[in-house]
Amino acid sequence: MQAKIKEYIKGIHHVTATVNDAQEDFDFYTKLLGLRLVKKTVNFDNNKVYHFYYGTEVGAPGTIMTTFPYKDQGVRIGTIGTGQASITGFSVPMGSLNFWMDRLDRGGVDFNAISKFDKHLIQFRDPSGLILELIENDEDERSAWQSRDISREFAIRGIFNVTLLIAEKQDTEDFLMHVFGFSKGETEGSITRFIAKEGGAGQYVDIQEAVEGVRGKNGLGTVHHVAWRIETEEEQEKLREFLVDQLGMKVTEIKDRKYFRSIYFRIPGGVLFEVATIPPGFQVDEKMEELGEDLKLPDWEEGNRAEIEEALPKIN
Repeated sequence: MQAKIKEYIKGIHHVTATVNDAQEDFDFYTKLLGLRLVKKTVNFDNNKVYHFYYGTEVGAPGTIMTTFPYKDQGVRIGTIGTGQASITGFSVPMGSLNFWMDRLDRGGVDFNAISKFDKHLIQFRDPSGLILELIENDEDERSAWQSRDISREFAIRGIFNVTLLIAEKQDTEDFLMHVFGFSKGETEGSITRFIAKEGGAGQYVDIQEAVEGVRGKNGLGTVHHVAWRIETEEEQEKLREFLVDQLGMKVTEIKDRKYFRSIYFRIPGGVLFEVATIPPGFQVDEKMEELGEDLKLPDWEEGNRAEIEEALPKIN
């Protein structure tokens, strides 16, 4: 059973963060970074808050950054620390960093140009304080979204990696290798890279050990969870049974998120993981060319549409 379980996780599905202002968030990810808003819906657990999905043309798993804009909802400013995903890295083509440094500079965004694991990148923060990276690489064949003023030769291809900040890394590493089937890659300083399947952009998770690090607190400007993709609901159910019955972990029931099915649990080290199915995808309620144009609601909220639309901030 465990040998099969280790084959199930295919890489990153999406990253979800708690952010501040909805318009500011939308402008940053679509107008500055050039991602496509592939779905505008609400938090299925709180219909007073948007759930934005940003990605490439069809919102393929592994390209998606999602946000909950919680401004004026009484949510505190979070603390990025241990037990969280601390950095989300996006993949950009070789030779594109000068374009991005100029674009961020003109957009008033401070950044640092650094290197990790022999790859050049720039690190910066979004308006809510999330730490992001643009990583230059030649291993990403995913098709970029053609935005209004960013050509495909420079555009973001999707998520490259996530960094988990962990107080004591051994149990986290063991989980990634022995349950998710990831292989252990290089170590650079306090960071060790783990690789899903054959590797490549969207297949990396970095573990940064911070023994004396401050404990993370969820809130505005923090990653809420990292989602990993799995092919079928049958595999998802088997994984859930293994986590509960064999490892004694607390795992949610399978939740219908309309665009995928999900389970949630905390791994050793405290980071909240989601495992989300690849199907059905974002075209179940919108045509490809119309993705993100209208507010889409879960079926059980349709009767409340007028009230929900009135309460949500206007986005343009």
